[in-house]
Amino acid sequence: MKVKEISQRSDYPVKESIRLHYIDWLRVLAILGVFLFHAVHPFDLGVWHIKNNDLSLELSIILTFFDLWGMPLFFLLSGAGSYFALRKRTARQYVGERFKRLMIPYIFGSIMFMPAMLYFEWLHNTQKGILQSNFLEFVIDRNCGFSPMWFGALGYHLWFIGFLFSFSVLALPIFFWLKEETGKRIISWLAKLSEKYGGIMVFFIPLLFIQLILQPLFPLVHDWADFCFQFACFILGYILFADERFIKSIQKDRLLVFTIAIASMATLVITSFIGDPFTWSETPNIPEFYFIWTIVTIDAWSWILSILYIGIRFLNFSNSWLQYSKKAIMPFYIIHQPIIIIIAFFVVQWNTNIFIKLPIVVLGSFITTITLYELIIKRISFLQPFFGMKTKKSTKLKI
Repeated sequence: MKVKEISQRSDYPVKESIRLHYIDWLRVLAILGVFLFHAVHPFDLGVWHIKNNDLSLELSIILTFFDLWGMPLFFLLSGAGSYFALRKRTARQYVGERFKRLMIPYIFGSIMFMPAMLYFEWLHNTQKGILQSNFLEFVIDRNCGFSPMWFGALGYHLWFIGFLFSFSVLALPIFFWLKEETGKRIISWLAKLSEKYGGIMVFFIPLLFIQLILQPLFPLVHDWADFCFQFACFILGYILFADERFIKSIQKDRLLVFTIAIASMATLVITSFIGDPFTWSETPNIPEFYFIWTIVTIDAWSWILSILYIGIRFLNFSNSWLQYSKKAIMPFYIIHQPIIIIIAFFVVQWNTNIFIKLPIVVLGSFITTITLYELIIKRISFLQPFFGMKTKKSTKLKI
């Protein structure tokens, strides 16, 4: 992510060009994390499109840990990207670029890959006796009503891209308001608050407010509660990079924040042994509901800040791997899940143990995804816009 000399309307000066390589690295690592998350899903206890007969509690615990803060971090990084993008783009340029980089791949991916994923999911569940309906009935039975869950119903894993484009458009008035004097004063006040010991943790409060208000009304994954929570993370990403004091506070309070992250994670683990946190999180009329969502929100925010610090401290450099990965992450994301679903569909039917099946699904899916990118997407130029890749004409818009 490139930051050029900042205009007079900026919140703090930068005297020379710099490049925040750690944001690029964290995006790349987040994409790899999403890949591993999906590739392991056939073997954990959660609900997914393809499931093995033998499932692992240990994998479920690991995935739950990353699930609490993984996607919020991703949206926060995207919000940071919007902050820098809007320094050198008009609103029209920004929305136009986001449409090309996000909505065109979403529409293309939904048309090209969703039917195959849907078919293998239906076939898998039919073979296991979970479904009795025919494929057409399975396709029709996907009505989500007025809900952002349509992004997932039509695009499966591409819901993330649909959310991100929606956030980019919806947040524009907020971002431009934050550039005005009133918005600048609010950001400055928040930055001053963050300079106090532990002040950077204050942002978990609006996130918790969203969870406690909306989760009872919209408990399903990718429904309005998730949509608003991730939207708030997207806006916070913009805010955190609008004043250098936020980043300094993350560095200054790193030990406190990491301690809170460990303590909140430990609390959730202990709670899972002495109670039923999953039931509590879905039962808003009991005190445990408020307890579990408070701990979950603190856990998410403290781990986001901890990962940001790790990036700032250790990943602010570039090399050939980063340059390659920045170009590959969008097409990699778009095609990885259909490949995982197809490979997992066949592998879970084998009469062998999970320790053989799991690495085959993970490694097989990774190698296949990279191979398709290298041999087809990377080399056929007219395909690249459909996978969110920048063309030569748009290289001057790099962020």
